[in-house]
Amino acid sequence: MTYREALAWGQEQLRMVKVPDFALDAGYLLEFTSGRKHIDLVLDGREQMTDVLFEKYRDCVRRRAQRIPLQQITGSQAFMGLDFMVNEHVLCPRQDTETLVEEGLTILASLQSGSAKNRQANADREIRLLDLCTGSGCILISLLALARGQETSIHGLAADLSPEALAVARENAKRNGVSAAFVLSDLFAEIEGSFDLITANPPYIPSGQLEDLMPEVRDHEPRMALDGDEDGLAFYRRIAGQAPDYLREGGWLLMEIAFDQGQAVRQMLADGPFEEIEIIQDLSGRDRVLKGRMVHV
Repeated sequence: MTYREALAWGQEQLRMVKVPDFALDAGYLLEFTSGRKHIDLVLDGREQMTDVLFEKYRDCVRRRAQRIPLQQITGSQAFMGLDFMVNEHVLCPRQDTETLVEEGLTILASLQSGSAKNRQANADREIRLLDLCTGSGCILISLLALARGQETSIHGLAADLSPEALAVARENAKRNGVSAAFVLSDLFAEIEGSFDLITANPPYIPSGQLEDLMPEVRDHEPRMALDGDEDGLAFYRRIAGQAPDYLREGGWLLMEIAFDQGQAVRQMLADGPFEEIEIIQDLSGRDRVLKGRMVHV
């Protein structure tokens, strides 16, 4: 079978079981299994595949037809221009979450520069960053990797309740040349010290809606990273209530939210010692991130 014929076969297999973006996925899997770029496969489309290579491709197509996420088959996902390992123990990093990282980078830049009056004092102080429900570590690692080279050092701590997820996050830190600490913790349970920035992408799907998710998410991504209890807000209540004990004065809290949770989570912060509360929209114009600043005493 030629590469062109294999691609057509893969597309048809995925089309028959109604895999979203079946044509693209068949192409990505052919690139992955052959180790060739898209342009090379186009130019060499009439070249014969070896039996071993086709069997490898067929296995990948079979797994995708079972609605296993493409990223779990290839083992990687691009995020913020970086490469992250993913498997069944973590959520696949999503473009929507880049909105949170971009806002975090803005905050870190502000903390780095400081006011002219306090610049020297800030230069001597380490910025501390905590990422809750870290999963693959994509938020923390992206922030540390993209904020490198500044005068003030940044200490990053990632927390998760899943040992398997923490193992993935550690590997991703190595993959992207980032130094960070990792702790097994149920939110703040094992956390010590105070932080300038706390980020979180907690589980926020209401329990009753889990069965309505796409099979890729419902059946193959970790349920504990999705289930936000009855109304999807359980983790936000805990974070909003406990974060003030771990934020430095003037420190920031950044959380990803579902498109319809903005006002409810905003009120949680408004009921606590937070100011400058803001809902930030993603590129689709949907509410995606909520931020608040610990009040200055």
